[in-house]
Amino acid sequence: MTEAKDYRELAKSFGGVAAEYDRARPSYPDELFDELERLAGRSLKGARVLDVGAGTGISTRLLAGRGADVVAVEPNDGMGAQFLASSPGLPLVRGTGDELPFHDHSADLVTYAQAFHWTRAERSVPEAIRVLRPGGALATWWNVKDSEVRWVRAMGERLGAALPGVYHGYGKVNEIVGHLAPYGLEVGTAVLRWDRRVTVDHVITDLTSRSYLASLTPERREPLLAVEREALLAEFPDGWVVEPYVLDLTVARTPR
Repeated sequence: MTEAKDYRELAKSFGGVAAEYDRARPSYPDELFDELERLAGRSLKGARVLDVGAGTGISTRLLAGRGADVVAVEPNDGMGAQFLASSPGLPLVRGTGDELPFHDHSADLVTYAQAFHWTRAERSVPEAIRVLRPGGALATWWNVKDSEVRWVRAMGERLGAALPGVYHGYGKVNEIVGHLAPYGLEVGTAVLRWDRRVTVDHVITDLTSRSYLASLTPERREPLLAVEREALLAEFPDGWVVEPYVLDLTVARTPR
């Protein structure tokens, strides 16, 4: 996804669904940040963190809650406006991972929560290394619905068939973080499994915030959402959905 121009165009669609994104996207369990600290070899408390592609601040707020001195970096105006509304008191800088607006050796951690795939890795990885202090770390993570679960897999198959060349899951996370290999970084990984219980309406709102649907006209999007609502209600007639997630974390440490 890092080299596909169409996906970079898709990223622009987030501004129009920023409120839905903030309201419905999944959060992250505490265990993620425990693993991040373990793999980074340091506590988040007091760490200078650049949370890149911060969106509406879901991860930024959690990092701040762990005591990090965190700055959000976000290029999209709509997402940035929602960030300021949802994350009062946290700093926000306009920028991208491909050209970080920070001095050399000014951060302990550069993090990408659900966002590294929107960068050009051949630019964003050197940029992260540039701004990191010796022994600092680049961390990327993704919440991915567990496609081993039948209803999740079926949803992906329907959307893939309806949106050929546009729909994307996160099935190639390993390929994305494979771009770290040439830089001599110490790479560690962790995989966590967790779930959340939400309503069918919540799942539909989450889908609305996905770029492959947000980029469509309402006339094309609404019938697809109606199909997914019907399928979810058939699977969960009481209206409550247990969403299973696989959370992939990669942490790449620079030499001390």
